[in-house]
Amino acid sequence: MLISYNWLQELENNGLSPAELAEKLTSAGLTVEGIDERTDDFIFDIDLTSNRPDCLSHLGVSREVRAAAASDLIVEPHPQEFRESANSSLVKIEAADLCHRFTSRIIKNVKIGPSPDWLKNRLESLGERSINNVADITNYVMLELGQPMHAFDLSKLAQNRIVVRRAKTGETIKTLDEVERKLDDSMLAICDAEKPVAVAGIMGGFDSSISEATTDVLLEVAYFDRASIRATSRTLNLATEASYRFERGVDIENLKRASDRATGLIIELAGGDAAEFVDVYPRRFEAKLIRSNDLSSSVKRLTGLDVSDKEIERILTALGIESRSDEGERVYIAPSWRHDIEIEEDLVEEVARIVGYDKIEDRIPPATSSGSYQPWELRKKSLRQTLANHGFDEAISYSFIDTKHDEVFDLIPGLVDDSITDKFISLRDSIIEGSTRMRPTLLPGLVDAVRVNFNQQNRDLKLFEIGKVFAASRSETGLPTERELLAIAMTGSEMLAEKAFAVRPLDFYDLKGAVEIALDAINIGPLEFQAADCKHLEKGKSASVALDGRVVGYLGFLNSEIAARYKFKQPVMVAELDLQTLLEASETQVFYQPLPKFPAIVRDVSLLINRKVSFFDIKTAIRSKNFELLKKIEYVDVYEGKGVADDERSLTVRLIYRSSERTLLEEEVETVHQKVLTHLGETCNARLRF
Repeated sequence: MLISYNWLQELENNGLSPAELAEKLTSAGLTVEGIDERTDDFIFDIDLTSNRPDCLSHLGVSREVRAAAASDLIVEPHPQEFRESANSSLVKIEAADLCHRFTSRIIKNVKIGPSPDWLKNRLESLGERSINNVADITNYVMLELGQPMHAFDLSKLAQNRIVVRRAKTGETIKTLDEVERKLDDSMLAICDAEKPVAVAGIMGGFDSSISEATTDVLLEVAYFDRASIRATSRTLNLATEASYRFERGVDIENLKRASDRATGLIIELAGGDAAEFVDVYPRRFEAKLIRSNDLSSSVKRLTGLDVSDKEIERILTALGIESRSDEGERVYIAPSWRHDIEIEEDLVEEVARIVGYDKIEDRIPPATSSGSYQPWELRKKSLRQTLANHGFDEAISYSFIDTKHDEVFDLIPGLVDDSITDKFISLRDSIIEGSTRMRPTLLPGLVDAVRVNFNQQNRDLKLFEIGKVFAASRSETGLPTERELLAIAMTGSEMLAEKAFAVRPLDFYDLKGAVEIALDAINIGPLEFQAADCKHLEKGKSASVALDGRVVGYLGFLNSEIAARYKFKQPVMVAELDLQTLLEASETQVFYQPLPKFPAIVRDVSLLINRKVSFFDIKTAIRSKNFELLKKIEYVDVYEGKGVADDERSLTVRLIYRSSERTLLEEEVETVHQKVLTHLGETCNARLRF
């Protein structure tokens, strides 16, 4: 927002230099990002937050100066007032939910021509192009009072009247920029008796605009629903100074004054006579009332600032916030131009920013209650710590990804509704160029992190990420599906502390082990790993992860196509799991027992089994019988090749026997061991390899 120093001085004579005034405004929350020195003026570039539309005018900024500089607003515009007309047929509002107030003034016998130099110079210094005297006056009053307005050529309006209604689907209008725009019934249009003549709150129509032949002007000053203007502006991809103000909120009680101010200037600079004026106000403004038992105590409690009641009253009054007593309480009345003041804390913020945020001391507020963890937070903390203890680094990537990742990665089962055609969530205004998708998977971000590390010559990596993913949903709320996932990436070699050389290359079982220790940290199990065919993983080097028969993720080597796309010169392994589903599952009960006092007897057996039989199948078969003395089953090795049939492989398994009461004898272990082997032969067709 550009603000003229000279114009402010005309409204609020405070005696501050441009630099001092800029410092005061910045301290009050209206950050002055730069000062452009002109021949006879200084132009402030003020960065405003979206909740302060009242400062999109010189009058609004001057109120801030009055409060910050403890001075008086001495020349607030009080234009000549013009009477209303009884001709109510001039304006009809058919969409009162979208147009809360509409004023219309007819000014006859005007003479359209160029503006005087003072008006041209003032507008041009603030980035506005001079058009003609009437159009320039509407822009001038908008910059002065913050109220957008529009002037129509009365002779170009059918039946010389205005109808404010929803547009009809398929209606078109040529706007002032000479572009034909198509409207629909979600948009508010200002129409004459036959057709739209303006897109309400955004831009007027070309066919009803002011020209040199205009003699009678209809001046419109109105208040429109903010959400409606914002939606229409985005749909039409049409943003203007007017829409910028309307979609943030203007002062509904300022319409009559703005109309009178513009009318007076038009009569002064373009001649003419003020004629009919109609004010249609179907939805009256109701001021928000904020009650406070002791505002100074609230200021002290929330900010630590010790501000007297008298100073608080001065600050709020200067900002236009009046107050009164009501049954022992103080009632503060939010002005019509402040849409952001609703509760006592808002009043505290107003006082604090004027007194100065820099005066708030660095002090920890007193604790009135103890904090608590969110559900699952302790378990996720344990998961993170466990992975970190095993040499992993946590990655955090953007929630937005490029559309080039669409259909590249298989998504977590159950995330998307297959009946929905477009299962991805797209952004209309992306923060990062090209990243218009809300990520349905964590893998693009994690794989990008691997590439960045490779580019920095980091070849040995263990990364993980915990984050949310998104997909389209048919829910009644219309909100997308969100799920929290865990993703892991591993590549390179195992490195030991204080060692300069790698011990061995990382393999599939390192990744599988990482998944197991991660989920063991949150007391989930047992997991089921099965060979799987996954789009983004190498066939034969990938597996699904299931819990209680439900697939919750995949792990394995990235396939060659993706690796080539990223120009990876070494294998990269990834895993992605539905962490939310895992956390929702029942925790495995943890039992503790003393360390064994007696030695174990270990038997390693090499079994010839069909290639379709996995170690998980062997382990499950043994566990199903709950053999006495057998305490542990471990995987040792697998062999395929010479001496073994093509459809078979040799699996070496370690069986550990122990008693918690005595030292075992060889004979009693052998008895149980033979039962185990017999059972494996019957259930898995396994036989000993000699």
